[in-house]
Amino acid sequence: MKRKFFTWLTVLAFITVVLQAQVGFGLLAGVNFQNINGKDANGNKLENGLTVGFHAGPVIDLPVADEFLLQTGLLFSIKGAVDKEVTPEHKVNISYIELPVNLLYKPLLGSGHLLLGFGPYVAYGIMGKYGETKIEFAKEANAENNIFKPLDAGANLLAGYEFDFKLSFQLNAQLGLLEINPENLSNPEDQTSEKNTGFGISLGYRF
Repeated sequence: MKRKFFTWLTVLAFITVVLQAQVGFGLLAGVNFQNINGKDANGNKLENGLTVGFHAGPVIDLPVADEFLLQTGLLFSIKGAVDKEVTPEHKVNISYIELPVNLLYKPLLGSGHLLLGFGPYVAYGIMGKYGETKIEFAKEANAENNIFKPLDAGANLLAGYEFDFKLSFQLNAQLGLLEINPENLSNPEDQTSEKNTGFGISLGYRF
């Protein structure tokens, strides 16, 4: 119920911004190369591997100054990792509804525009799988190892180019700043630290 409320509240806020501002519209989609980095309960670095996901959704551009704009949107994004401690093929896939807010520098370059941007993102987990097991979302841990916190947040960095026919491509990177693993209140010393990290390639189209 809380997850549905958060999702609809975000959609409502997105629609409100669009209706009240002079904005540009677009679509963005691409491939994610994701990992979950951090430390285990013994303080050792997690030995996870990259997994492939994707992201897609609408974006809006809000002009703030000459050659500068604020770009936000709502993206469906799949993150995760390969948990090599279980098996070399054991995948963790977590699906998020993500809200990025990037300050974009967009100067004229040739017949198109250079794209350079950075900013924060916030995301909320809505579903996922730990191997073949359905992921549960909670703030506290129990005996199961398929539980994650629903909230994720971090920083974006992107660079790309928009052609004069409104098609663009960009390279992007994300650094998660919040731990997505639940707290182990029964044994605080047995606490891991897990954060989403990744990079990707995106294609966009501006209407």
